Amino acid sequence: MIIRWRAIDEPQPGPKWAGLFQEFWPDYHQWWIREGPEARPGYLDSVNALKTHMPELLPLYEELCDLAGGADHAARFLSFYCPPPYLSACSQALWPGPEPVLVRNYDYSPHAFDGVVMRTEWLGRTVLGTSDSLWGLVDGINDAGLAMSLTFGGRRVVGEGFGVPLILRYVLQTCETAEEAGAALSRLPTHMSYNVTVVDRSRKFLTAFMAPDRKAVLKHVSVATNHQEKVEWDSHARFTATVERERFLLQRLTLHREPEEKFIGAFLKPPLYSSAFSEGFGTLYTAVYRPRKLEMELRWPGSVWHMPLMAFDERTLAVQVPGF
Repeated sequence: MIIRWRAIDEPQPGPKWAGLFQEFWPDYHQWWIREGPEARPGYLDSVNALKTHMPELLPLYEELCDLAGGADHAARFLSFYCPPPYLSACSQALWPGPEPVLVRNYDYSPHAFDGVVMRTEWLGRTVLGTSDSLWGLVDGINDAGLAMSLTFGGRRVVGEGFGVPLILRYVLQTCETAEEAGAALSRLPTHMSYNVTVVDRSRKFLTAFMAPDRKAVLKHVSVATNHQEKVEWDSHARFTATVERERFLLQRLTLHREPEEKFIGAFLKPPLYSSAFSEGFGTLYTAVYRPRKLEMELRWPGSVWHMPLMAFDERTLAVQVPGF
């Protein structure tokens, strides 16, 4: 399979974002209503949730709703409050060298992936990252040198809260340090369990184990796969090899310090790299974030796409998904 990636630079919401909405909305809409629209919160509940937990995003949310046409379903979807449940795999870790470097694999289905990298200057903050749900992010970096990424937390519980891509967007729009990010992640409600790893330009880091049914736990750990403090969903853990991947990364961090390129290269090989696309969780890309240099890279076996935050070029790239 070929995934067509697009790098889009639009400082303020405008025709490029509106074009993305028109392109992706039919598929997102079918996913959002798959249990019936009545299964999702109403417009007032969605807006009130944003007002309560992410008031800084309200002006941006309203602007995006207008660009999307102002329809009820679109506005409720864009709040990303209590969306349908969804699963991913993923591995992420911090390189133990002197420079802060966050590396992550995003394991997901290529049939449900946008393939869009967005650079924005919304609300006065420059943010660059891998787009999801049209204004959310699954990983990203901001102009303060704060970088973050997510993995699924390996629990079945679904509750009231926001989809985690919007939580990442909020943190990158409003926070500058790992400490500030940790405080935000501790109070924001999530509808499913996720592990969010954060690092800033001072190399301060944390991983937040977020869940809908218990308080977030902040840990000074630099590795996250697909369970939290212990395995709670045995079949998912076996299927994704989450414990094995965690052990592999911890060994690389504790036995000896590898050169940066060798550490990154491990993400492009088994057991971290997955070609299990027939089961829905193959590695779509490896992302590398360097907070002090304010840059992002996407990598695949044999290719690298370098994207500086402040010298960003729009382009497209066709990537052959290995093993699909």
